[in-house]
Amino acid sequence: MTISKAKLAEPTANSYRRKPQALVIDDDKAVADTLAMVLSTEGFEARAVYSGEAGVELARSLEFEFLVTGVVMPQMNGIDAAIQIRELLPGCKVVLVSGHFNTATLLQDAQARGYKFEVLAKPVHPLELFQVLRAKPNRLNA
Repeated sequence: MTISKAKLAEPTANSYRRKPQALVIDDDKAVADTLAMVLSTEGFEARAVYSGEAGVELARSLEFEFLVTGVVMPQMNGIDAAIQIRELLPGCKVVLVSGHFNTATLLQDAQARGYKFEVLAKPVHPLELFQVLRAKPNRLNA
């Protein structure tokens, strides 16, 4: 059986469009993997890592448009990782996810250093995360 050339779809500009790149960081592997999987089903190329240090290291070699990170983690917290990644990738949109009471203090410290980030409460609903990621940049992510 042969397929005629007329039946083959012609490539379009959209067929070559690269998926938006997202990095997910959380020390809870189930959370990181689940968020990456959910983002992948929504059209993102998502990678999960399980520490702030691993996220910063990956951002040194790959460019990401989006960072979704937990806040309270051992060694390097998510806010410090976000700051270092923002320095490497200034256009990266950062969304923090946290269910920890200490997040407000960490955010105040970051703000005193000139960084503002959007925070979503854990457990974050995927639709809320998609809405925030797709929103136009604002002062929080500038």
